[in-house]
Amino acid sequence: MRLIVGLLFASHGGQKILGFPPVAKAMSLDTLGMIGGYIELVGGLLIAFGLFTRAAAFISSGMMAVAYFMVHAKGGFFPIVNRGEPAVIYCFIFLFIFFYGPGRWSLDGLIWPDREVARDEVGGPMRTGQRL
Repeated sequence: MRLIVGLLFASHGGQKILGFPPVAKAMSLDTLGMIGGYIELVGGLLIAFGLFTRAAAFISSGMMAVAYFMVHAKGGFFPIVNRGEPAVIYCFIFLFIFFYGPGRWSLDGLIWPDREVARDEVGGPMRTGQRL
């Protein structure tokens, strides 16, 4: 999940910053939009590959909360009405990743194998390399 959600999030930043993947209607970005685009691009790639995952997920989750309340909440209370479902979903998935951690198959787990980055099947902490 971390890989796919991170790459999808990075593609939003790629559209804003790099113009790739191409979008039918190019958007003009102000300073806040550029900052958001870089957070999406860099944060999404960091989350996808599991490098500095907790920090990237925390910042990305906060950015999505700000995006929801600054842009979408003006259109009504419910996300289905104000078209803010992706912002809400990204916000809570990143919040989950922040608390859960990067998991076994991450660069964080390869670089710092002594840290608790993996969990067993019942959700308790487990050291990387520890047997069940």
